[in-house]
Amino acid sequence: MAKVMTSDARKKDAREKIELGGLIVKAGLRYEKRALLLGMLIDATARIRGDDSERVRLTAIGAEAFGHDPE
Repeated sequence: MAKVMTSDARKKDAREKIELGGLIVKAGLRYEKRALLLGMLIDATARIRGDDSERVRLTAIGAEAFGHDPE
């Protein structure tokens, strides 16, 4: 039983990582260096933790990008 739960957890983790990678592609950053991507994410994390208006601004940009998804 523990083996099944571990397998399910690994599948869930893999799916989440694939989805997160898809966000990088959607943002047009597929060919950027990993160090740049990580730096951008760390910087954004610091900015949204200290500023609710920045969080709202970036959320609106992301929501608009998702709204333009072809169906």
